[in-house]
Amino acid sequence: MPSYTFTIYDRDLFEKSKFKGYDSLLKSRLARCPARAYYLASILENGNTIGANRTLTRPHNAQESRAREKVPKTTSTHFINGGSYVASFTLGTQQIKSYLLIDTGSDLVWWQCGPCKGNRCYKQKDPLYVSTNSKTYRRLDCIVQSESCLIASPSYGCSPFGNICLYDVSYVDGARTKGWIADDVITFVLDRNPVRIVFGCGKDQASGTPHFNGEYYGIAGIGRRRMSGGYSLPTQFEAVIMSLCLPRFFSHKGSTISFYKTPFKKTTSAELLPNFGFPIFYFVNLYKFFINDKEIPLNPSVWSFRNDMTGGVIVDTGTTITRFPQDFYTLLRNIFRMEARDIPEVDPSGAFGTCYEADPSGPEPKFPVVKLYFGRENPNNLLLLAQDRFVVNINGKYCLSFLGWHSSVAILEASQLQVVGLTFDTSANTLSFDLDACD
Repeated sequence: MPSYTFTIYDRDLFEKSKFKGYDSLLKSRLARCPARAYYLASILENGNTIGANRTLTRPHNAQESRAREKVPKTTSTHFINGGSYVASFTLGTQQIKSYLLIDTGSDLVWWQCGPCKGNRCYKQKDPLYVSTNSKTYRRLDCIVQSESCLIASPSYGCSPFGNICLYDVSYVDGARTKGWIADDVITFVLDRNPVRIVFGCGKDQASGTPHFNGEYYGIAGIGRRRMSGGYSLPTQFEAVIMSLCLPRFFSHKGSTISFYKTPFKKTTSAELLPNFGFPIFYFVNLYKFFINDKEIPLNPSVWSFRNDMTGGVIVDTGTTITRFPQDFYTLLRNIFRMEARDIPEVDPSGAFGTCYEADPSGPEPKFPVVKLYFGRENPNNLLLLAQDRFVVNINGKYCLSFLGWHSSVAILEASQLQVVGLTFDTSANTLSFDLDACD
């Protein structure tokens, strides 16, 4: 299969001019994190959606009846403003340059799609993609291509007034996008490979409050590949391999995301655990957790999780700080404090629970190492985290970037995964880690 590769950037590269300095930019990043994390916990533990009723018209024939019986009765609620990374590729025959937030927790690709009526599209920094200007654009016919529209989600369905395949997605912060499902050719900038993909043609981004950030023109869902249909990029490409390396926070350089091939070593791997209740999320088999050589016992609901509605560990690139169930976090924090007792502890800063003094004229303190084992205690299953992956420097303090919360779900987040080459292999059901694979 051909390789599809495009560039990803840290989101803060686009937003740094709005802030006074590093600390204010970091605070903004951290402020996005809790809502995203609690949204994920709500979905995983309760299956929550927030919606608005739809009124259906009576179909005219049996074929239309089958196609229209799943017209969206509710609007699913997602969260993207926690997204930390931005993808770049070009759209249609006009080669419109596009920046989309990527999201491992989403199975939809959408972008703003002109012509927009009544100022329903928000103002974006670069030229708008206009479907009528692209010779390769096609709108999906809901009757002829009903299988492409009627995937298992309340966000999609056929128009009661025609054959248009509609989508309507709201986000937990109040933003909303509506339009129809279409397809067009996108070009991956790095290898110049064109490919036709199905996407949400966003005709109305003004119905929600607040509106989306004008630096980005939509989202690219990279949720786990599904065999039963879906719109995420891995699903559409039927790609069993997806690899990416997340740039370092505040990096000026881009990194890559690829499908079908990986440039990264696969010496350290976790098992990807399938969950049929939440098929787009990436669950992993975290087995043991150490601070130096002190083990913090994991609840069996974490390491033995399989196809359950509670517990488990998911990998999410849209949030910044890793969260653990409160009882586990309390043990982790106490053992970390004991192992770092030679470093002066100070009052916590912001959301963090454990912080240490930073001497501006002295050397950087040396913190304990963190070890994560997946599946079994074996060097090939060990992810060794240096302190720049679990300690954040903010307001002149060094703070431990793990948090506890009242949820049975653990979320392994971007702070621990930056500059790590990640290879998602859904054929072998593995997630491999290659440390320091990008800048």
